Amino acid sequence: MSGTAGATDSAGTGSARSADYWDSFESITALDSTRYETVTPSCSGTGTVALDTTTGHSGSQAVRVQGAGGYCNHVFLRASGLGALGATLPSPIFVRVFVKVSMPLGAGHTTFMAMHDMREDKDLRLGGQNEVLVWNRESDDATLPELSPTGVALSKALSGNTWQCLEWMIDSDKRELRTWLDGQAIAGLTLDAEPTADVDRQWQRKTDWQPQLVDLRLGWESYREQANTLWFDDLAVGKARVGCDPDPSPRSP
Repeated sequence: MSGTAGATDSAGTGSARSADYWDSFESITALDSTRYETVTPSCSGTGTVALDTTTGHSGSQAVRVQGAGGYCNHVFLRASGLGALGATLPSPIFVRVFVKVSMPLGAGHTTFMAMHDMREDKDLRLGGQNEVLVWNRESDDATLPELSPTGVALSKALSGNTWQCLEWMIDSDKRELRTWLDGQAIAGLTLDAEPTADVDRQWQRKTDWQPQLVDLRLGWESYREQANTLWFDDLAVGKARVGCDPDPSPRSP
């Protein structure tokens, strides 16, 4: 089911949802056009987004992204319903989504999540490179972690055909970024006030980085010929950390 803070789910649990925006994609037959739009930045090809009624994380449905290889085949599902939080997303902003990939991330650079930074008019991207999770800042192509052997070792890989809980926090005011996989902090995907060799020193070079985030997109963008199929479920967005319970409630970072 789709919902917002304070709504109850359709399974009859009656639990209050305290995330500001959440969606388990249950009890619908198609993606709600008032909450989502399919976008294909720059050009469109064979990539597709649809509701998959045969599999899900907490239920029986999820969003399926058929991610084809090649730049022009990129496709994203944009959560237009986040506009209820304001023209600019709150800071800090916390996002949680369960993700499943048909195959592990490859060596080439890919993106499966993007948030547009209105201040730079460029995207803040989360995806893969060197077979692990990597943040990428489109404005200067800085990565988090740095793609040295040490930096790559401090990141994590996504397992194939397994639901995993992915969380991130972006605090524009403090210039911080944190990432968790299955509830565990990823050292290589952490940006804080103290520069760390092989992790965030490249990112720290842009001393005025304070993103004004305006949206959230889930999908697939491949800068080489890498294809993948991805599923997203139990999306939650809020002003406090949600955690990996499919029924979201904020907790301390």
